[in-house]
Amino acid sequence: MRQNLRRHASGSKIQQIRSSTQNGGESLADQLHHHVDEHSALLHRTFQNSDGQPLYDDERTYVRWPASFGYTAWQTLTSNPVNVLLVFVPVGIAFGATHGNPTVVFILNFLAIIPLASLLSFATEELSVKLGQTLGGLMNATFGNAVELIVSIVALKNGEIRIVQASMLGSVLSNILLVLGCCFLAGGLKHKEQSFNSTVASTMSSLMAVSTASLIIPATLYASMGSSKPNDAKKDNILILSHGTSVILLILYGLYLFFQLKTHAHLFDEESEPEAGEEGGEDGEQSEGHILSPWAAGVALVLVTIAVAICAEYLVDSIDSIVESAHISRTFIGLILLPIVGNAAEHVTAVVVATKNKMDLAIGVAIGSSMQIALLVTPFLVILGWIIGQPMSLQFEIFETVVFFLAVLVTNYLISDGKSNYLEGAMLIGMYIIIALAFYVYPD
Repeated sequence: MRQNLRRHASGSKIQQIRSSTQNGGESLADQLHHHVDEHSALLHRTFQNSDGQPLYDDERTYVRWPASFGYTAWQTLTSNPVNVLLVFVPVGIAFGATHGNPTVVFILNFLAIIPLASLLSFATEELSVKLGQTLGGLMNATFGNAVELIVSIVALKNGEIRIVQASMLGSVLSNILLVLGCCFLAGGLKHKEQSFNSTVASTMSSLMAVSTASLIIPATLYASMGSSKPNDAKKDNILILSHGTSVILLILYGLYLFFQLKTHAHLFDEESEPEAGEEGGEDGEQSEGHILSPWAAGVALVLVTIAVAICAEYLVDSIDSIVESAHISRTFIGLILLPIVGNAAEHVTAVVVATKNKMDLAIGVAIGSSMQIALLVTPFLVILGWIIGQPMSLQFEIFETVVFFLAVLVTNYLISDGKSNYLEGAMLIGMYIIIALAFYVYPD
């Protein structure tokens, strides 16, 4: 899916070139070559010798390897505009290592994780292209929400159960309300009405409803026990229920992957196949994912993951001071602020795709990412807590559970007809803002 996101991101420029060709300008091929030369001339001059030969094709090993590394690194760093924020990575780590002001440490590492999330997504996409559809889907499922997973693992290790639960719930709400709402709004302002594959959306929504039930049942069970049992006994029962439910949710997610990639792949073909008349086709597919080799993409994943883990460690360690100094609850930090960090780059891409009337891709990003959090990441964290001795459970507060249920209910209603417009987007964004305000005043 992310391969398609990148391919469609260049569609606007191609459309402009095609339009000018129809008006009697240069040929399409000439304009395409001119466009490529215009944006890559400086880069090519930097990595060329005096004879015009690329240095990364030089016969001398001591010249070819550094030039190849520099050329690949430059292409990777310029793959997304948010990568300019990478300057905050060493600064944030330095402030954290020297025990600087906790508020400054939080802000710097908050900004540092945004471009790291972009690079993580880019490296995953590059590796997915080489592995094919099935393994690529597994890679995207594993690393698509890696930032949230890493931050949550660090918080879970430190015993910050509330931060972990709020981060998971916040990621889902951010995707199905804020991101999907922005997609509907941005796309609806440009196109009067947009349509998407309602069958795929309905399948994802049904799985989201199951995940909602997995949170409602523990919360209502805990409330129904009342004072009939001691608190420790109730918590033990909830943990047993959470562990069993998490195993079932992981199995359901595995079955969904098998359903999507194998037995019912034809239902998802509309997302992955290029549209008729669209530039690229097979050539476009072949040209994607050739910036990084499989080994380079794997090394990039490891290095970026380590950087995210370090920044996440300092970010989580500074939360207590932020709560005391800024008078912001842990729930608000985990539910509103942290999801913005992990999903920023992917959110922007989804909105851009929606403005190009590629709503199947936008729906796949918004609801698909929420489904991964609900059916894969959250159950995994419950099982991990079980292993390391942390009482992570699926028992959320009643208020949080009700909010989650209402958000999924409203989203299911709006996507059930397979059509969207800007008013529906405004509804989703409005509901997200209301929820954010509610959690701002919600006490820990």
